[in-house]
Amino acid sequence: MATDIDRDPLEIVAAGVRALLELAALLAFGVAGYALGPGAARYVLAVAAPLALALAWGTFVSPKAPRRLPDPWCLGAELAAFGLAAAALVAVGRPALAAVFAVVAVVDEAVLVRRDRR
Repeated sequence: MATDIDRDPLEIVAAGVRALLELAALLAFGVAGYALGPGAARYVLAVAAPLALALAWGTFVSPKAPRRLPDPWCLGAELAAFGLAAAALVAVGRPALAAVFAVVAVVDEAVLVRRDRR
């Protein structure tokens, strides 16, 4: 495993952007759960939606996941999670923010994070 000194600066930036994208996805799920939930259920959905995403990500996608998916499936799961977060932003009336989020996620995933795995 490479230390931070051995890592490419672009790889470090990509990891930081990835962390911010993951947090933004959790926030998007929470906001959508609150905005779209009926009555008092909105409070439950505001917590349950990001919690479900965090559990799925931690179980199947994160680097130290106990049941990490093999690489082609992991990429699909990552893109699906980010795509659902963008859809959640559209659903709450933030299409421009959703577009920016989606572009940053795709660029980070396809160009920066996956460049070493091709």
